[in-house]
Amino acid sequence: MTHLPAREDDMDHATADRTPGPVAYLTGQYPKVSHTFIQREIAALRDLGVTVLTCQVRRAAPQDIPADQAEEAAATFTILEAAKNPARLIGAHLGLMLRHPSRWFGALRLAVATRPPGAKAALWQLFYLAEAGVLAEHLTRNRVAHLHNHFADASGTVAMLAGHLAAIPYSLTEHGPNIFFDAPRWRLDEKIARARFVACISHFCRSQLMLFSDRKHWNRLHIVRCGILPERYGTAPRRRHGQRVLFIGRLDAVKGVPVLLEAFAALRKGAPEARLSLVGDGPHRAALEAQAAAAGLADTVRFTGYLTQEAVTAELAAHDILVLPSFAEGVPVVLMEAMASRLPVIATRVGGVAELVEDGVSGFLVPPGDPATLAERLGRLLDDPELCRRMGAAGRTAVEDRHDVRREAARLAALFSGAT
Repeated sequence: MTHLPAREDDMDHATADRTPGPVAYLTGQYPKVSHTFIQREIAALRDLGVTVLTCQVRRAAPQDIPADQAEEAAATFTILEAAKNPARLIGAHLGLMLRHPSRWFGALRLAVATRPPGAKAALWQLFYLAEAGVLAEHLTRNRVAHLHNHFADASGTVAMLAGHLAAIPYSLTEHGPNIFFDAPRWRLDEKIARARFVACISHFCRSQLMLFSDRKHWNRLHIVRCGILPERYGTAPRRRHGQRVLFIGRLDAVKGVPVLLEAFAALRKGAPEARLSLVGDGPHRAALEAQAAAAGLADTVRFTGYLTQEAVTAELAAHDILVLPSFAEGVPVVLMEAMASRLPVIATRVGGVAELVEDGVSGFLVPPGDPATLAERLGRLLDDPELCRRMGAAGRTAVEDRHDVRREAARLAALFSGAT
């Protein structure tokens, strides 16, 4: 695909690069229980002295907002809520057309040129342009110097267009893997070409973005890992080794939980004391509960639903092994949390997981969709408390070395300032 030529107003980015001012963060929804890693990143940036203004396309449902993030949610600018006011929506775009007509029409051309095929997709692209105008007006009013977006799909399109309309640089953090299945639709090539930089959470993620971008833009792709605060995990002494297995994640097809239940049913024949807890919720919960009951596991498999971050930390402290049997992943934060809690982990060899879990050292990597191997690795850990202890210690060290959110936030801060 060819890239659109830079407009004259794009040259404003060169002077904005070094302009001190707030950084705006955009996501589809913020704060959200499944995106605690973004909350940690923003908090770490603020601790470094970066002023961060949070923005979202739409507000999350009340049950999806962490209990301790009510103040953050209230302070987050919501594009669709502002756009519901016709005067504000029309005023934002009319003001841009009158003050910077070349910039506004350039954004319209960009929206049209990067639309996916089909009339419905073209209509959605116009919605994204409308949202971008409202966001650009908000950014300008708050003298924002840089716009950063997590995920390159719909909110990434809004960020690209808003950055053009407001004449400020924008950047992306990409996680994958879902967007890699439909990269042409979301025009990753154009988003990378126009971004000042793209933060990639793993080498796997960076390689996929290299695949979908022009080689001359590869120098914009930087490794900035997701991170946690390791000291918040593993603070309590681990209890005596037991038979408690834990899964944490959304109960959706991509997580491979049916494979885990099949493996656990086989494991139970030789380990009748083993217990499995599934923390999370999602569209497949009822089907998974039915599968567990049909396999005779109703009394040994526990479904908790969504839990607060504090409750998740307590579950990690109360279990012996964490299993993540996903069919596709980026680099799961839940694995970092488990490893920081000194739990051995079993995960599938997909995406960037092998960059976090060293097979045979901090856990086991198994083929996706393979219940027999998963059951065998579970049995090996349940039978060997000393192996669990060694793997747990190695996992803790790995997370401390490579996934401390404060270190990764410092990398982002340097990228925002143009220092790297």
